[in-house]
Amino acid sequence: MKKAVSIFLTILMLASSSGIAYAQHFCSGTEMMAQITLGEKHLSCGMEENAPDSGCGAETAAPEVHDCCKNHITKIHTDDNFAKASFDLKLNKTFIAAFISVFVLNEVEIASTKKIFFADYNPPPLEQDFNILYETFLI
Repeated sequence: MKKAVSIFLTILMLASSSGIAYAQHFCSGTEMMAQITLGEKHLSCGMEENAPDSGCGAETAAPEVHDCCKNHITKIHTDDNFAKASFDLKLNKTFIAAFISVFVLNEVEIASTKKIFFADYNPPPLEQDFNILYETFLI
């Protein structure tokens, strides 16, 4: 997975720095064709070449300029000053060992099934009665 992401990002970086452009051809304000090109490529719908009576590029007695067909080119620009991103990843050895044993090997070991009772243990004496102090009573 890591290799696939690295290859994809490398191809993306190569494509963006190689001069890819998005060329669009507009006739009478509507988009007729669009293409992703390397460098500048002027698209043509053929209207100015094949249709002399359409008014776009027609040769008449008085030559007029008809601006019904236009090309719009959007280039992708990148900086030449890009740096390699790096980060430090520190993992605890105990965490890695526990992660591998539980999730990879599916070995869960319960340390002890024997219950330990503290029969001889007496809790410390209360300095204040917290139920009365905080007015919390179980009803």
